[in-house]
Amino acid sequence: MTLTAKECSLLKDMKDSEQLCIDKYERGAMSAADGQLKNLFSSLTAKERTHLDTLTKIENTGTAPTMGGGSSEQPMTFTATYTPGDSSENAKNDAYLCTDALSGEKHVSALYNTCIFEFKDAGIRQALAHIQKEEQEHGKMIYDYMSANGMY
Repeated sequence: MTLTAKECSLLKDMKDSEQLCIDKYERGAMSAADGQLKNLFSSLTAKERTHLDTLTKIENTGTAPTMGGGSSEQPMTFTATYTPGDSSENAKNDAYLCTDALSGEKHVSALYNTCIFEFKDAGIRQALAHIQKEEQEHGKMIYDYMSANGMY
């Protein structure tokens, strides 16, 4: 199927957003002090790469790849590394990284919400909805980490 100019433009925006998420999570994994946060960011980097690959396939073929049913996210459990009010440099840095990452997930999820309504192909809309659900789950994981560490 041939994508419209608007669909191509939206795909570019989504791909740019996914690449930004990849870059932020890679940098976050390198600069986070807490090992749990490093692991979370590394895991999210891999998921964002999968999203980018899916968008590239849609762009190249004009069709959606088959998406798995339901969510593929594995819940993560976090233990407190920091206490509420911890003013150490590590705590402040990790809180900043989480706040920035959560803000990014909110933005990307909203972008997908808009784009889902702009594609004529039902399969592409379904693939974008699947990715959006995973983005929401990424935000939940970041929230869970922040909550366990008194950052939210």
